[in-house]
Amino acid sequence: MIVKKISLVVTAFLSMSMFAQETAKAELEIKPEVKLSYLDSIKSTFKKDVMATKVDSLWMNELVSLDIYDDLSKDIQTINKDVTVDEELPTELLKQRLQAMNEKSPFNIEYNQGLENIIKSFLKNRKKSFSRLMALSEYYFPIFEESFAQHNVPLEIKYLAVVESALNPKAVSQMGATGLWQFMYGTGKQYALKIDSYIDERSDPLRATAAASDYMTKMFNVFGDWELVLASYNSGPGNVTKAIRRSGGKTSYWDIRNYLPKETQGYVPAFLATMYLFEYHKEHGINPERAVVKNFETDTVCVKNQMSFKQIADLLDMPQSQIQLLNPSYKLNVVPYYQGEQHFLRLPKDKIATFVSNENQIYAYVKHQSEFKTIPSRLALKIAPKVKAVAKPTDELSKNVEFYKVRKGDNLGEIAAKYNVDIIDLKKWNNLKSNSVALGKTLKIKSNDDAKSSKEVKSTPVVDKKPEEAIASADDKDKNAPLIQEYVVAAGDNLGSIAKKFNTTIAEIKELNKLTSNNIGLGKTLVVTKVNVELDETPTTTTATAIASNSVDSFKKKGYSAKNNSEDYYVKKGDSLYSISKKYPGVTISDIKKWNGIKDEELKPGMKLKING
Repeated sequence: MIVKKISLVVTAFLSMSMFAQETAKAELEIKPEVKLSYLDSIKSTFKKDVMATKVDSLWMNELVSLDIYDDLSKDIQTINKDVTVDEELPTELLKQRLQAMNEKSPFNIEYNQGLENIIKSFLKNRKKSFSRLMALSEYYFPIFEESFAQHNVPLEIKYLAVVESALNPKAVSQMGATGLWQFMYGTGKQYALKIDSYIDERSDPLRATAAASDYMTKMFNVFGDWELVLASYNSGPGNVTKAIRRSGGKTSYWDIRNYLPKETQGYVPAFLATMYLFEYHKEHGINPERAVVKNFETDTVCVKNQMSFKQIADLLDMPQSQIQLLNPSYKLNVVPYYQGEQHFLRLPKDKIATFVSNENQIYAYVKHQSEFKTIPSRLALKIAPKVKAVAKPTDELSKNVEFYKVRKGDNLGEIAAKYNVDIIDLKKWNNLKSNSVALGKTLKIKSNDDAKSSKEVKSTPVVDKKPEEAIASADDKDKNAPLIQEYVVAAGDNLGSIAKKFNTTIAEIKELNKLTSNNIGLGKTLVVTKVNVELDETPTTTTATAIASNSVDSFKKKGYSAKNNSEDYYVKKGDSLYSISKKYPGVTISDIKKWNGIKDEELKPGMKLKING
């Protein structure tokens, strides 16, 4: 019994020792080096900041949403002050609150039935809209108040932006008025707002608010009454002057209101009703939605070179839409660079820290990308010829071996026909005893030079080949056209696995194929890479490998051209010196041995081989 127990202990000890040795051996196994794109290599040197951004999709959606703007604009134009609205708000209580507001404001806030009807209409129909507007106001109102304080303009005029644009810097009226303060083109130019192909400062919160402050100050010097200033802002000072004359020289807004244009008649009451709802929102059960970010949580940086929002988004790992929302004055999603002028980029403070800490790398990346300007991807996909494999002479085909992964619905007959070979040869090359073939099995396909040399030679299909074999050359006339690589979605594929397979990103695949979600259908053909490169002559399989890496920079660094090819190859499971040599035209087994000091043919997965052209 004792001997039996000792034997069990010894056996367990030996098993543990063997397991430890296997584990150590696995850890020492050589792994292939992961090649980074130029963008990733730049970002890997960035100094990271831990502060998390507080700008989320909810806030961004609110900024671009035009539904509130459309609703409020329609209300102001069609509201009837004489129609009584059934809403719980005692008249006496409303009078008391308006009086309290009047005591704290330079505006002449008086009760009248028309104002009561508009307030009740907003309460009945626009409670949800005002809840959202109050969340946005936490970002914009500090900007307005700072500018108004500098120009000695009443701070209450900040509520006018709610009436004008529903706090949307991208709002555009039917007449072409643009931005938070709805400046027409001519008025914007009059107040020195820059409007050109790249920039429209009518959508810039800071500059447009400064222009609005300037306008208000000048109009107050003319009329001496803030209600008339608001009326002139809406309909122009000329219409206000005409209304004063038609009223017999009266100078109160409420006295000349009926002589003003119809829209302006509801304009000031809508402004006062907005002020009331913001002041007494709690009393009416209006709960502001969460303010995701405030203005003081953002900052600006002066940009020293032209760069696109996409480049900034890629470098700083943030959504491009977020940059658009914080910088609404840039019309083409590009921060331009004009000699002698400054252009600023507004970002969350944590992203500003990353930008400032890594400016040299950021501008180096932008300069690198500017050397490879391409036409828009949507246009490129329409006009660029799809790259097809070049048919090779029969004597050269006899030296080549291709690989095909069996997909759902395939059979040996279809595969043989696709590669112009006989089923008998296909079975012989892959040691198949029957005509059935398993899904996912990789078949070896040789040229059919020995079997039927008289058959027409067909081009090798690009779809479902290994990434390094997936792109062949176009005709000579298409040397300078974008090279496009396509992939047919197979069973079990998703965007993540496809992106990893072709060394690209999910976002890039979605952009190339105009996908709005991550769902892809079985059998769908996806464009996975597209590179604009000028080749010295027809690209080889080696150049295809560089293109499949989806990095123009790696393509340049490797020096690919017909004049100078050189590459590192990492041995995969199942590789042999013969199969590797066939990947590179003109390369022999002896060449690979000589370049890498190999004496025998033993290869290990992950082993790095040098391939010279």
